[in-house]
Amino acid sequence: MKNKVHIISLGCPKNLIDSEVMAAALIGSGFEIAPLPEDADIIIINTCTFILPAKEESIDEIFRMAELKKSGRCRHLVVAGCLPQRYGAILEKEIPEVDLFLGTGEISRIADLVAALQKKEGPGQRSCIGKPDFLMSSSHPRLLSTPPYTAYLKIAEGCSNHCSYCVIPDIRGKFRSRPIDDILQETETLAQGGVKEIIIAAQETTLYGKDLGYASGLSSLLREIALIDGIRWIRLLYTYPADLDDELFQTIHDVEKICNYIDIPVQHIDDDILGSMKRKGDSRLIKNSIASARKIIPGVALRTSMIVGFPGETQERFDRLLAFVRETRFDHVGVFEYSREEGTVADALPGHIPESVKELRRGIIMEEQALISREINQALIGSTMEIVIEEESDLPGYDYIGRARRQAPDIDGIAYVTAGEKAIGDIVKCLVVSADDYDLFAEEKVEKEQ
Repeated sequence: MKNKVHIISLGCPKNLIDSEVMAAALIGSGFEIAPLPEDADIIIINTCTFILPAKEESIDEIFRMAELKKSGRCRHLVVAGCLPQRYGAILEKEIPEVDLFLGTGEISRIADLVAALQKKEGPGQRSCIGKPDFLMSSSHPRLLSTPPYTAYLKIAEGCSNHCSYCVIPDIRGKFRSRPIDDILQETETLAQGGVKEIIIAAQETTLYGKDLGYASGLSSLLREIALIDGIRWIRLLYTYPADLDDELFQTIHDVEKICNYIDIPVQHIDDDILGSMKRKGDSRLIKNSIASARKIIPGVALRTSMIVGFPGETQERFDRLLAFVRETRFDHVGVFEYSREEGTVADALPGHIPESVKELRRGIIMEEQALISREINQALIGSTMEIVIEEESDLPGYDYIGRARRQAPDIDGIAYVTAGEKAIGDIVKCLVVSADDYDLFAEEKVEKEQ
């Protein structure tokens, strides 16, 4: 009988890809993936430690699975990813219920390490945490955990920016791109498996290829991916404002398969705060990049993320950020309360903000953005757009739930669709008939015969 493994993936899509690589490696070595932790002999938790809530979620999940291990079928509990990479020695001491801690560089070795764990008798080494130098390739198969019509595509690993609040360079290593031919090989495989939507991911997608000497790496990559049969949508996440350029915007405009959608995490707009964050570029650069995107790509949907309550964020500096939100009118906004991370430059800065003030400021921006999102969505009423069908709907009058090109999975709104019989993953041309703060309501547009 095969040993069953259950993998819990926490955090961002980039982490999810790592979990998919681990799952495929385990299957290739004779393990079986269990859909439920209760049915597993081995439970692996792929953790996140980007900000305090992510750490807390990871710790809570570890203790929850440790309880299951006491009373259930599970014999071995493995904790992998960012949390062990950052806190390995501490975790080994504080959480004896965990049998093995694995860092971010051990992903490709998961099957061998788990097999060795099963054979081990008595106490032994409980941590395997080396340099964070793993870079996946097309030779690493993935067991997709997304719906079969959509997949994330990691084009690079690590980060070299060293923003003052961030621990990612320590956890993931320096920025390193995958060769373009290798990415295209993986995309071909995904397309042959039925994937229609490719979602480009990396710590910073706009830096893609610079370390390999590619003159226009991301633009070239996007154009090549668009040539692959079966791919219908290409979506771009994690772009960095300072590295956006008109060539990329023109590529998005020119290539029909690329969604007119860009994720641009600006983090803040006050120049003093941006300087303290050690972000590349200033407020003028950010505003100019956004203006260029909208000029070259009419109707582009822009998503951003922001941090409120960063050390030194006075009321005046926060008001500047709020005014920027009102003026810029992003389609989608995520707001994070600054998380104090030990060992970062920002942790030692003066002027830390009370938690209650952070929470208040986040609420103010989210309330403002809800009004903006509603106005933007209602302006879409009467327009025609493609929507991918994702599941059946229980909302009266609407048969399906899906997403438009302007909506990324899990982070943006959804679209309710009235349509004839459709299969999950079908992409349908629809007319938008209604909208609320975040969601669209649409009807299939049936072309009349001439």
